Amino acid sequence: MAIQTPFYYYDIELLEATLQSLTDAVPSSNFKVHYAIKANAEDRILKTIRKYGLGADCVSGNEITKALSCGFEANEIVLAGVGKSDAELHTAISNGIHSINCESIEELVVINEIAEQNNRVANISFRINPNVDAKTHHKITTGLSENKFGIPISEVSRAIAEIRKMPFLSLSGIHFHIGSQILSMDPFIKLCNQVNTLLDEIEAEGINLEHINVGGGLGIDYLTPDENPIPDFEKYFAVFHEHLNVRENQTVHFELGRSVVAQCGSLISKVLYVKKGATKNFAIIDAGMTELIRPALYDSYHEIENITADAALGQDNYSVVGPICESSDVFGELEMPITKRGDILQIKSAGAYGQVLSSNYNLRDSALAYYSDENDLKSYIGQTKESALA
Repeated sequence: MAIQTPFYYYDIELLEATLQSLTDAVPSSNFKVHYAIKANAEDRILKTIRKYGLGADCVSGNEITKALSCGFEANEIVLAGVGKSDAELHTAISNGIHSINCESIEELVVINEIAEQNNRVANISFRINPNVDAKTHHKITTGLSENKFGIPISEVSRAIAEIRKMPFLSLSGIHFHIGSQILSMDPFIKLCNQVNTLLDEIEAEGINLEHINVGGGLGIDYLTPDENPIPDFEKYFAVFHEHLNVRENQTVHFELGRSVVAQCGSLISKVLYVKKGATKNFAIIDAGMTELIRPALYDSYHEIENITADAALGQDNYSVVGPICESSDVFGELEMPITKRGDILQIKSAGAYGQVLSSNYNLRDSALAYYSDENDLKSYIGQTKESALA
Protein backbone atom coordinates (compact mmCIF):
# COMPACT_ATOMS: atom_id res chain seq x y z
CA MET A 1 0.00 0.00 0.00
CA ALA A 2 1.46 3.32 -1.08
CA ILE A 3 1.16 6.04 1.54
CA GLN A 4 1.40 9.72 0.75
CA THR A 5 2.71 12.36 3.12
CA PRO A 6 1.59 14.34 4.94
CA PHE A 7 -0.54 12.09 7.12
CA TYR A 8 -1.77 11.89 10.70
CA TYR A 9 -0.57 9.04 12.87
CA TYR A 10 -2.51 8.03 15.97
CA ASP A 11 -1.00 5.96 18.75
CA ILE A 12 -4.06 3.99 19.87
CA GLU A 13 -2.16 2.32 22.71
CA LEU A 14 -1.27 5.72 24.17
CA LEU A 15 -4.87 6.90 23.75
CA GLU A 16 -6.11 3.86 25.67
CA ALA A 17 -3.48 4.34 28.38
CA THR A 18 -4.58 7.98 28.70
CA LEU A 19 -8.23 6.99 28.97
CA GLN A 20 -7.43 4.35 31.56
CA SER A 21 -5.45 6.91 33.57
CA LEU A 22 -8.35 9.34 33.35
CA THR A 23 -11.00 6.87 34.46
CA ASP A 24 -8.78 5.56 37.28
CA ALA A 25 -8.32 9.13 38.55
CA VAL A 26 -12.03 9.98 38.85
CA PRO A 27 -12.49 10.16 42.63
CA SER A 28 -16.25 9.90 42.90
CA SER A 29 -19.14 8.14 41.19
CA ASN A 30 -20.93 11.49 40.87
CA PHE A 31 -18.16 12.83 38.59
CA LYS A 32 -19.02 12.45 34.90
CA VAL A 33 -16.53 13.19 32.10
CA HIS A 34 -17.67 14.26 28.62
CA TYR A 35 -15.16 14.20 25.77
CA ALA A 36 -15.01 17.50 23.85
CA ILE A 37 -15.51 16.33 20.27
CA LYS A 38 -14.17 19.57 18.84
CA ALA A 39 -10.65 18.41 19.77
CA ASN A 40 -10.71 15.42 17.41
CA ALA A 41 -13.76 13.98 15.66
CA GLU A 42 -12.27 10.92 13.93
CA ASP A 43 -14.57 7.90 14.19
CA ARG A 44 -11.80 5.59 15.41
CA ILE A 45 -10.89 8.05 18.14
CA LEU A 46 -14.51 8.58 19.21
CA LYS A 47 -15.33 4.88 19.33
CA THR A 48 -12.24 4.19 21.44
CA ILE A 49 -13.18 6.98 23.85
CA ARG A 50 -16.74 5.70 24.09
CA LYS A 51 -15.46 2.29 25.23
CA TYR A 52 -14.22 3.94 28.42
CA GLY A 53 -17.65 5.27 29.34
CA LEU A 54 -17.19 8.97 28.60
CA GLY A 55 -20.07 11.14 27.47
CA ALA A 56 -19.80 13.73 24.70
CA ASP A 57 -19.46 17.50 24.77
CA CYS A 58 -20.71 18.95 21.48
CA VAL A 59 -20.65 22.44 20.01
CA SER A 60 -22.72 21.83 16.88
CA GLY A 61 -25.65 19.79 15.66
CA ASN A 62 -23.35 17.74 13.44
CA GLU A 63 -21.24 16.84 16.48
CA ILE A 64 -24.38 15.55 18.20
CA THR A 65 -25.17 13.43 15.15
CA LYS A 66 -21.58 12.14 15.01
CA ALA A 67 -21.60 11.32 18.73
CA LEU A 68 -24.82 9.32 18.40
CA SER A 69 -23.47 7.44 15.37
CA CYS A 70 -20.33 6.50 17.34
CA GLY A 71 -22.29 5.01 20.21
CA PHE A 72 -22.65 7.85 22.71
CA GLU A 73 -26.00 7.86 24.51
CA ALA A 74 -28.19 10.91 24.05
CA ASN A 75 -28.57 11.38 27.80
CA GLU A 76 -24.78 11.67 28.08
CA ILE A 77 -24.45 14.42 25.47
CA VAL A 78 -24.26 18.14 26.27
CA LEU A 79 -24.46 20.99 23.75
CA ALA A 80 -22.65 24.30 24.10
CA GLY A 81 -22.00 27.21 21.77
CA VAL A 82 -22.60 30.93 21.79
CA GLY A 83 -24.44 30.90 18.44
CA LYS A 84 -26.56 27.75 18.19
CA SER A 85 -28.75 27.69 15.09
CA ASP A 86 -32.44 26.78 15.19
CA ALA A 87 -31.62 23.54 13.34
CA GLU A 88 -28.98 22.62 15.91
CA LEU A 89 -31.40 23.24 18.75
CA HIS A 90 -34.00 21.06 17.01
CA THR A 91 -31.38 18.28 16.80
CA ALA A 92 -30.53 18.59 20.49
CA ILE A 93 -34.11 18.76 21.76
CA SER A 94 -35.58 16.10 19.48
CA ASN A 95 -32.87 13.64 20.54
CA GLY A 96 -33.41 14.36 24.24
CA ILE A 97 -29.79 15.15 25.10
CA HIS A 98 -28.67 15.60 28.71
CA SER A 99 -28.57 19.41 28.65
CA ILE A 100 -28.16 22.50 26.54
CA ASN A 101 -25.67 24.98 27.95
CA CYS A 102 -27.45 28.29 27.37
CA GLU A 103 -25.15 31.29 26.86
CA SER A 104 -27.54 34.24 27.05
CA ILE A 105 -30.95 35.29 28.27
CA GLU A 106 -31.89 36.02 24.66
CA GLU A 107 -31.10 32.40 23.77
CA LEU A 108 -33.53 31.13 26.42
CA VAL A 109 -36.44 32.61 24.46
CA VAL A 110 -35.44 30.78 21.29
CA ILE A 111 -34.83 27.44 23.02
CA ASN A 112 -38.23 27.65 24.70
CA GLU A 113 -39.91 28.26 21.33
CA ILE A 114 -38.15 25.32 19.68
CA ALA A 115 -38.84 23.04 22.65
CA GLU A 116 -42.53 23.91 22.34
CA GLN A 117 -42.42 23.05 18.63
CA ASN A 118 -40.99 19.64 19.60
CA ASN A 119 -43.51 19.27 22.43
CA ARG A 120 -40.64 18.54 24.82
CA VAL A 121 -39.26 20.15 27.94
CA ALA A 122 -35.57 20.91 27.32
CA ASN A 123 -33.04 20.58 30.12
CA ILE A 124 -31.06 23.81 30.39
CA SER A 125 -27.81 24.70 32.09
CA PHE A 126 -26.86 28.34 32.41
CA ARG A 127 -23.37 28.82 31.03
CA ILE A 128 -21.95 31.37 33.42
CA ASN A 129 -19.10 33.73 32.65
CA PRO A 130 -17.34 33.84 36.06
CA ASN A 131 -14.70 36.46 35.09
CA VAL A 132 -11.88 34.09 36.10
CA ASP A 133 -8.51 34.55 34.40
CA ALA A 134 -7.29 31.15 33.17
CA LYS A 135 -3.71 32.44 32.76
CA THR A 136 -3.49 30.98 29.28
CA HIS A 137 -3.17 32.33 25.71
CA HIS A 138 -5.60 35.22 25.21
CA LYS A 139 -7.13 33.57 22.14
CA ILE A 140 -8.19 30.49 24.13
CA THR A 141 -9.39 32.31 27.25
CA THR A 142 -13.18 32.10 27.55
CA GLY A 143 -14.07 33.02 31.14
CA LEU A 144 -13.37 36.75 31.29
CA SER A 145 -16.07 39.41 31.14
CA GLU A 146 -14.57 40.68 27.87
CA ASN A 147 -15.16 37.29 26.18
CA LYS A 148 -18.28 36.50 24.15
CA PHE A 149 -19.14 33.38 26.14
CA GLY A 150 -21.72 32.87 28.85
CA ILE A 151 -24.21 34.78 30.97
CA PRO A 152 -22.44 37.35 33.17
CA ILE A 153 -22.43 36.12 36.75
CA SER A 154 -24.22 39.35 37.77
CA GLU A 155 -27.17 38.44 35.48
CA VAL A 156 -27.96 35.02 36.97
CA SER A 157 -30.93 36.24 39.07
CA ARG A 158 -32.45 37.88 36.01
CA ALA A 159 -31.93 34.69 33.98
CA ILE A 160 -33.69 32.66 36.70
CA ALA A 161 -36.63 35.09 36.64
CA GLU A 162 -36.89 34.74 32.87
CA ILE A 163 -36.70 30.94 32.76
CA ARG A 164 -39.52 30.71 35.31
CA LYS A 165 -41.78 32.21 32.64
CA MET A 166 -40.86 29.51 30.11
CA PRO A 167 -42.84 26.28 30.50
CA PHE A 168 -40.79 24.25 28.04
CA LEU A 169 -37.46 24.80 29.84
CA SER A 170 -36.16 23.11 32.97
CA LEU A 171 -33.11 24.57 34.73
CA SER A 172 -31.08 21.50 35.67
CA GLY A 173 -27.56 22.87 36.08
CA ILE A 174 -24.92 25.55 35.70
CA HIS A 175 -21.99 25.38 33.32
CA PHE A 176 -18.56 27.02 33.19
CA HIS A 177 -15.56 26.87 30.88
CA ILE A 178 -12.77 29.34 31.58
CA GLY A 179 -10.31 28.44 28.82
CA SER A 180 -7.93 25.86 27.40
CA GLN A 181 -4.36 24.65 27.93
CA ILE A 182 -4.44 25.54 31.63
CA LEU A 183 -1.36 24.20 33.42
CA SER A 184 -1.77 25.74 36.87
CA MET A 185 -4.45 24.48 39.24
CA ASP A 186 -4.99 27.97 40.70
CA PRO A 187 -7.59 29.09 38.11
CA PHE A 188 -9.59 25.92 38.80
CA ILE A 189 -9.51 26.60 42.54
CA LYS A 190 -10.76 30.15 41.89
CA LEU A 191 -13.49 28.71 39.71
CA CYS A 192 -14.58 26.36 42.51
CA ASN A 193 -14.87 29.31 44.88
CA GLN A 194 -17.02 31.18 42.37
CA VAL A 195 -19.22 28.13 41.86
CA ASN A 196 -19.70 27.66 45.61
CA THR A 197 -20.84 31.25 46.05
CA LEU A 198 -23.18 31.02 43.08
CA LEU A 199 -24.71 27.75 44.30
CA ASP A 200 -25.61 29.43 47.58
CA GLU A 201 -27.25 32.31 45.68
CA ILE A 202 -29.23 29.97 43.43
CA GLU A 203 -30.41 27.88 46.36
CA ALA A 204 -31.58 31.10 48.03
CA GLU A 205 -33.87 31.47 44.99
CA GLY A 206 -35.44 28.10 45.91
CA ILE A 207 -33.68 26.12 43.15
CA ASN A 208 -31.80 22.87 43.72
CA LEU A 209 -29.65 22.02 40.70
CA GLU A 210 -29.08 18.47 39.49
CA HIS A 211 -25.59 19.09 38.19
CA ILE A 212 -22.60 21.42 37.96
CA ASN A 213 -20.58 21.41 34.74
CA VAL A 214 -17.11 22.90 35.28
CA GLY A 215 -16.00 22.55 31.65
CA GLY A 216 -12.50 21.45 30.77
CA GLY A 217 -9.27 23.25 30.03
CA LEU A 218 -6.64 20.90 31.45
CA GLY A 219 -3.43 21.42 29.49
CA ILE A 220 -0.72 19.08 28.20
CA ASP A 221 3.07 19.19 28.00
CA TYR A 222 3.85 20.45 24.50
CA LEU A 223 7.51 21.09 25.39
CA THR A 224 8.47 17.54 26.42
CA PRO A 225 5.66 15.28 25.20
CA ASP A 226 7.68 12.07 25.31
CA GLU A 227 8.50 12.61 28.99
CA ASN A 228 4.91 13.54 29.97
CA PRO A 229 2.54 11.85 27.53
CA ILE A 230 -0.35 11.61 30.02
CA PRO A 231 -1.59 14.61 32.04
CA ASP A 232 -1.95 14.45 35.80
CA PHE A 233 -5.67 13.72 35.89
CA GLU A 234 -5.54 12.75 39.55
CA LYS A 235 -4.29 16.20 40.53
CA TYR A 236 -6.89 17.86 38.32
CA PHE A 237 -9.90 15.97 39.67
CA ALA A 238 -8.62 16.33 43.24
CA VAL A 239 -8.98 20.13 42.97
CA PHE A 240 -12.72 19.85 42.35
CA HIS A 241 -13.17 17.01 44.84
CA GLU A 242 -11.54 19.12 47.54
CA HIS A 243 -12.75 22.64 46.76
CA LEU A 244 -16.23 22.22 45.28
CA ASN A 245 -19.13 22.13 47.75
CA VAL A 246 -21.18 19.49 45.97
CA ARG A 247 -24.67 18.91 47.34
CA GLU A 248 -26.13 15.47 48.01
CA ASN A 249 -27.27 13.74 44.80
CA GLN A 250 -25.64 16.49 42.69
CA THR A 251 -23.37 15.39 39.84
CA VAL A 252 -20.27 17.19 38.61
CA HIS A 253 -19.55 17.16 34.88
CA PHE A 254 -16.28 17.79 33.03
CA GLU A 255 -15.55 18.49 29.37
CA LEU A 256 -12.03 17.32 28.54
CA GLY A 257 -10.69 17.27 25.00
CA ARG A 258 -7.05 18.24 24.45
CA SER A 259 -5.83 16.36 27.53
CA VAL A 260 -7.41 13.15 26.22
CA VAL A 261 -6.22 13.08 22.60
CA ALA A 262 -3.43 15.59 21.96
CA GLN A 263 -0.43 13.42 22.73
CA CYS A 264 -1.63 10.35 20.85
CA GLY A 265 -1.51 12.14 17.48
CA SER A 266 1.39 13.23 15.28
CA LEU A 267 1.61 14.91 11.90
CA ILE A 268 4.07 13.10 9.64
CA SER A 269 5.62 15.10 6.81
CA LYS A 270 8.35 14.77 4.21
CA VAL A 271 11.09 17.34 3.54
CA LEU A 272 10.70 18.68 0.01
CA TYR A 273 13.67 21.05 -0.05
CA VAL A 274 16.39 22.36 2.21
CA LYS A 275 16.91 25.96 1.19
CA LYS A 276 19.87 28.06 2.25
CA GLY A 277 18.50 31.50 3.04
CA ALA A 278 20.34 34.73 3.68
CA THR A 279 20.09 34.34 7.47
CA LYS A 280 18.83 30.80 8.07
CA ASN A 281 18.23 27.34 6.66
CA PHE A 282 14.69 26.50 5.64
CA ALA A 283 13.44 22.92 5.84
CA ILE A 284 10.44 23.10 3.52
CA ILE A 285 8.04 20.24 4.20
CA ASP A 286 4.89 18.99 2.49
CA ALA A 287 2.65 19.64 5.53
CA GLY A 288 1.44 23.14 6.17
CA MET A 289 -0.98 25.21 8.17
CA THR A 290 -3.68 23.35 6.25
CA GLU A 291 -2.81 20.24 8.30
CA LEU A 292 -1.87 21.90 11.60
CA ILE A 293 -2.93 25.51 12.00
CA ARG A 294 -2.07 25.98 15.70
CA PRO A 295 1.45 27.45 15.15
CA ALA A 296 0.09 29.99 12.65
CA LEU A 297 -3.01 30.76 14.71
CA TYR A 298 -1.58 30.84 18.23
CA ASP A 299 2.23 30.94 17.74
CA SER A 300 2.08 27.59 19.51
CA TYR A 301 5.01 25.24 19.99
CA HIS A 302 5.05 21.65 18.78
CA GLU A 303 8.09 19.43 19.21
CA ILE A 304 9.51 18.42 15.82
CA GLU A 305 11.80 15.45 15.27
CA ASN A 306 13.61 14.32 12.13
CA ILE A 307 13.01 10.60 12.53
CA THR A 308 14.98 9.40 9.49
CA ALA A 309 18.12 11.56 9.76
CA ASP A 310 21.61 10.15 10.24
CA ALA A 311 22.62 11.58 13.62
CA ALA A 312 26.29 10.96 12.80
CA LEU A 313 26.18 13.78 10.24
CA GLY A 314 25.94 16.44 12.96
CA GLN A 315 23.43 19.18 13.75
CA ASP A 316 22.27 22.44 12.19
CA ASN A 317 19.58 25.07 12.77
CA TYR A 318 16.45 25.12 10.67
CA SER A 319 13.23 27.02 10.21
CA VAL A 320 10.65 24.32 9.49
CA VAL A 321 8.09 25.78 7.10
CA GLY A 322 5.22 24.53 4.99
CA PRO A 323 4.34 25.04 1.32
CA ILE A 324 1.30 27.30 1.81
CA CYS A 325 1.39 30.77 0.27
CA GLU A 326 1.33 32.51 3.66
CA SER A 327 4.26 33.89 5.64
CA SER A 328 2.67 32.50 8.81
CA ASP A 329 3.03 28.94 7.52
CA VAL A 330 5.88 28.19 9.94
CA PHE A 331 6.09 25.28 12.38
CA GLY A 332 9.12 26.38 14.35
CA GLU A 333 12.81 27.25 14.59
CA LEU A 334 14.97 24.47 15.96
CA GLU A 335 18.22 22.55 15.87
CA MET A 336 17.97 19.18 14.14
CA PRO A 337 20.33 16.57 12.74
CA ILE A 338 21.55 17.55 9.28
CA THR A 339 18.38 17.41 7.22
CA LYS A 340 18.01 16.62 3.54
CA ARG A 341 15.32 16.21 0.90
CA GLY A 342 13.23 13.13 1.56
CA ASP A 343 13.72 13.05 5.32
CA ILE A 344 10.62 12.43 7.43
CA LEU A 345 9.64 14.81 10.23
CA GLN A 346 7.29 13.98 13.09
CA ILE A 347 5.39 16.96 14.50
CA LYS A 348 4.15 15.85 17.88
CA SER A 349 1.15 16.61 20.12
CA ALA A 350 -1.08 17.04 17.07
CA GLY A 351 -3.94 14.78 18.17
CA ALA A 352 -6.02 17.75 19.34
CA TYR A 353 -6.94 20.65 17.04
CA GLY A 354 -4.85 19.18 14.23
CA GLN A 355 -6.84 17.12 11.77
CA VAL A 356 -10.15 18.54 12.95
CA LEU A 357 -9.02 22.08 12.04
CA SER A 358 -7.51 21.08 8.69
CA SER A 359 -8.58 22.75 5.46
CA ASN A 360 -8.19 22.51 1.69
CA TYR A 361 -6.80 26.01 1.36
CA ASN A 362 -4.72 26.30 -1.84
CA LEU A 363 -6.96 23.41 -3.01
CA ARG A 364 -4.72 20.92 -1.24
CA ASP A 365 -5.65 17.28 -0.82
CA SER A 366 -6.87 16.19 2.61
CA ALA A 367 -4.29 14.29 4.64
CA LEU A 368 -5.32 10.78 5.69
CA ALA A 369 -5.12 9.20 9.13
CA TYR A 370 -3.39 5.96 10.09
CA TYR A 371 -3.42 4.05 13.36
CA SER A 372 -0.83 2.22 15.43
CA ASP A 373 -2.94 -0.88 15.93
CA GLU A 374 -2.92 -1.44 12.17
CA ASN A 375 0.81 -0.78 11.62
CA ASP A 376 3.65 0.87 13.50
CA LEU A 377 5.02 4.24 12.42
CA LYS A 378 8.22 2.74 11.02
CA SER A 379 6.18 0.56 8.69
CA TYR A 380 4.09 3.50 7.48
CA ILE A 381 7.24 5.51 6.81
CA GLY A 382 8.67 2.62 4.82
CA GLN A 383 5.57 2.67 2.67
CA THR A 384 5.97 6.39 1.98
CA LYS A 385 9.44 5.71 0.62
CA GLU A 386 8.06 2.95 -1.61
CA SER A 387 5.43 5.41 -2.82
CA ALA A 388 8.09 7.96 -3.69
CA LEU A 389 9.97 5.39 -5.77
CA ALA A 390 6.85 4.14 -7.61
